[in-house]
Amino acid sequence: MTIRSFWQLPLAQLTATEWEQLCDGCGRCCLHKLEDEDSGEVYYTRVACARLDIDTCRCTAYAARAQAEPECAVITPANIAALDYLPESCAYRLRHAGLPLPPWHPLLSGDARSVHRAGISVRSYALPLSAVPDPDDLEDFIIDPP
Repeated sequence: MTIRSFWQLPLAQLTATEWEQLCDGCGRCCLHKLEDEDSGEVYYTRVACARLDIDTCRCTAYAARAQAEPECAVITPANIAALDYLPESCAYRLRHAGLPLPPWHPLLSGDARSVHRAGISVRSYALPLSAVPDPDDLEDFIIDPP
């Protein structure tokens, strides 16, 4: 008999706690994104949400993030299919597609810092929103997809 870890289960079978543990702590979903009105293409910027602690890549208002930041896209089993702009490395996206977690994921490595060591997190390049002179100029901070 093969024993599966919870992250190998279909997403619909996960408890709320297990769902939250899928987050690898990369911070990529916390970067400001711009959408082309004509094509619908989404562009990532290197500018982080004001609530993101860039050093830890964790939200400082996590429990109330949707209230604190109305533009925050709270990832849930109900909306994961529509969030196709999430990075290809996102555990939610991977598991929704039936794919395994990467070896650097903290659930596999046993170390929350493995996402940083693997170069997946935004820690090395994200800018705080407060560092942007004019938030209307976010297009100046567009980066290649993370």
